[in-house]
Amino acid sequence: MKQEKPAYLALYEAVRQEIIEGTWPYGSRLPSRRQTARDRGVSAVTVDHSYELLCQEGYIESRPRSGYFVCFRQGDTFALPPARETARHAVEYSDDKENAFPFSVLARTMRRVLTEYGEAILNKSPNAGCEELRRAISLYLARNRGIRTEKEQIIIGSGAEYLYGLVVEMLGSDRVFAIEAPSYEKIEQVYRARGVQCDLLPLGRDGIQTAALNRTSAQVLHISPYRSFPSGVTASASKRREYLQWAAKEGRYIVEDDFESEFSLLRKPEETVFARAEHQNVIYLNTFSRTISPSIRVGYMVLPPHLLDIFTRKAGFYSCPVPAFEQYVLAALMDSGDFERHINRIRRRERKKGTGGVL
Repeated sequence: MKQEKPAYLALYEAVRQEIIEGTWPYGSRLPSRRQTARDRGVSAVTVDHSYELLCQEGYIESRPRSGYFVCFRQGDTFALPPARETARHAVEYSDDKENAFPFSVLARTMRRVLTEYGEAILNKSPNAGCEELRRAISLYLARNRGIRTEKEQIIIGSGAEYLYGLVVEMLGSDRVFAIEAPSYEKIEQVYRARGVQCDLLPLGRDGIQTAALNRTSAQVLHISPYRSFPSGVTASASKRREYLQWAAKEGRYIVEDDFESEFSLLRKPEETVFARAEHQNVIYLNTFSRTISPSIRVGYMVLPPHLLDIFTRKAGFYSCPVPAFEQYVLAALMDSGDFERHINRIRRRERKKGTGGVL
């Protein structure tokens, strides 16, 4: 049975689309919450939640005693107004015991997989990964990240660094790759080790600086839109749209490194660049090292359909380095709902901390 979309999320998506299409242009004032509730036939609480999401994702801003105003503009090539600047703190990789995945749940799932699969866990994984995990990831992405993809588009690998190498194998080391500066150091290390020329693009407070993006001769743009490490910068809605506009030129690709986005404090996780792409030239990457454990060296890559044949021809011969047992365990955690319950539990706790106990 298909689950109906929550009213606040449906309203959020409708208003967001109207803003993107220009129905509500940059600087325009949105109707009041009371008027919107009356016009759209929803409750004031629904409007509150929808407007809160739009504010958090950078589409609108709240001005005291004035209302809500659109701060997103199509083709925005300027920095956001200083009024929207918020303090961002660098994030550090550490063993976070408080946010650790429950060991009891992990151990129980491992025992169940051993019982149900038996000697099948000794079988070699298909090169692209086990079907069970690829299917589970596909369903998870559709439920939580707005990404509609077939399991055939998903490639399993042993962590992000391994997948960076596959990207180079697929797209070619003769292309220039642009990366954020600063960025996770292994991104540049892996690319340079593969013979790739890297162009370092400085970050501003809402993403890569527009001037740097416009001047680069790169054909591939590697971004971490949510809390880029080590700067902690999250790309605004306008900046994400700017990335997509940059990639609209033929032959350009975006590599979206979506590390840690599941722990966004928003009621809905940050929208992905992959989900908003119209030209099917965004490659999406994520791992389980933060959501499950750093010792789980499992990541995945989602390819646009037109790159599947290219990947198969250039890099599909590599054997999947992740044991089948680990893949079956991850699939079981996702299918049972334990994976999402863990993420939601952490997000609720962190939101409570950030609101003084009021959610």
